[in-house]
Amino acid sequence: MKLKSTRLKLTPGTIISLIVLGLAVLCALFPQLFTSQDPNQGGDTTALLQPSFQHWFGTDAVGRDLYTRVVYGARQSLLGALLAVLFGLIVGTVLGIIAGVRRGWVDAIIMRIVDVLLSIPGLLLSLSVIIVLGHGIFNAAIAVGITSVATFARLARSQVLSVAGSDFVEAAYGSGATQAQVLLRHVLPNSLTPVLALAALQFGTAILQLSILGFLGYGAPPPTPEWGLIIAEGRNFVATAWWLTVLPGLVVSALPEREEREAELVGADGQLVGTVGGGAIEHALVTNPQVADCAVFGIPDEEFGEQICAYVEPLPGTALDATAVRAFLGEHLARYVDASA
Repeated sequence: MKLKSTRLKLTPGTIISLIVLGLAVLCALFPQLFTSQDPNQGGDTTALLQPSFQHWFGTDAVGRDLYTRVVYGARQSLLGALLAVLFGLIVGTVLGIIAGVRRGWVDAIIMRIVDVLLSIPGLLLSLSVIIVLGHGIFNAAIAVGITSVATFARLARSQVLSVAGSDFVEAAYGSGATQAQVLLRHVLPNSLTPVLALAALQFGTAILQLSILGFLGYGAPPPTPEWGLIIAEGRNFVATAWWLTVLPGLVVSALPEREEREAELVGADGQLVGTVGGGAIEHALVTNPQVADCAVFGIPDEEFGEQICAYVEPLPGTALDATAVRAFLGEHLARYVDASA
């Protein structure tokens, strides 16, 4: 068997998600273009009005226009998501680069910390962090950012290890370049592209996690318009005013989220056997006694849009090449195959 990447198709759902994300960015930057009302003042407006041409999303329990609050809430949610992604990107990438460059006991300590972070569910980890830091949109963003540190660290480390073993890096050392020069001129510029791509994919997931924390009361304080808080304020009126939770919830759920890519398993006769996710590939690889560490993720591809890529670090003293890795996966991925594919 061999692995073949699947096409990254722009499905109608993906297109709608990208349009919603673009509108959310515009709402965050220029909310006055979409509404002229005050998000925190209801005035003399009747409470719990159903959606209409005058109030597109209806009004809440105190007469505030719900559409206006959703528009202004985009600023809080997107700003928090941006802080969360930047925190995870910076901290995780720095840790991954240090682990990939220093190796030895430094690498071992950092990667064991990463393994611990990956073993904890994201929501549970973010709740544990925010309980320590306290409430607020900034602390919530830090808590969400910590949940992505391990993912960025593993990817950055794998990229550094892969590039560091390239011929052009060896040639740079042979020409007299120092380790710092090779790192800054060759390793980092060729290692960060997949990391930045992952940051873009992480953005929608960060918005969803922040909305969950806001719904639980750990985000922005009332009456700040924030998507999770808006949904939480309407949960007591689900039976009588469905629009208070359904319409803001649809906005949040329409945003693009990071999805696990799938690879196709193709038999020796060229027939499709089934599909398998990147997580299953990584799980199978780490069971190989010749593999010290690995990372599986999607990278840009001109023909398919995106393809599955696996970076594998062999144990010292072992002879492990791409052919051996494919053969091992062909033997150990049969139990993950989706027979309905």
